[in-house]
Amino acid sequence: MKKGANEVLFGLYDDEEILLKAVKQAKNDHLDIMDVYTPFPVHGLDPILGLSESRLHVAGFIYGAIGCLFGFLFMTWVFTRDWPIIFGGKPYFSAPAFIPITFELTVLFAAVGMVVTFYVICGMGPGTINPTLDDRITDDKFCIAFNTNDANQDAIDRLKGFFSATGASEVNTKTI
Repeated sequence: MKKGANEVLFGLYDDEEILLKAVKQAKNDHLDIMDVYTPFPVHGLDPILGLSESRLHVAGFIYGAIGCLFGFLFMTWVFTRDWPIIFGGKPYFSAPAFIPITFELTVLFAAVGMVVTFYVICGMGPGTINPTLDDRITDDKFCIAFNTNDANQDAIDRLKGFFSATGASEVNTKTI
């Protein structure tokens, strides 16, 4: 086995309701789940796994506030210092005229900032190769994966028994 490689035992499920029951059972049995993979978001899975709410919306607010401030200050600088032109009888500093550009820069900064933050946090930068356990996980299968690097044969048999007891349609092993 390669250095840094993980031996993973995973079970595939056909339905998200069966998956939710299996995850609850794994938590009740105190099994250490490596990860759960689904082709679409499954309502109620996060609390069962004990995952906290994402703070990406806080980052979005901060990026939006920076964009709003940048847009307003930039428009103020352009129309009062850099190129002060009176047109249409408006004064140099006409805040209502700055609102459309300020709004657009708020949205732009928030969107780009959240995308970059998401990619950095998830380790999905350019050149990253993310191994998949099974190609069907992105299509129509649901998966619970356990890391079995340090597991003995009894623990692996216990996990296989867990999969058969919870309705897994398939159980596989893969090195990633």
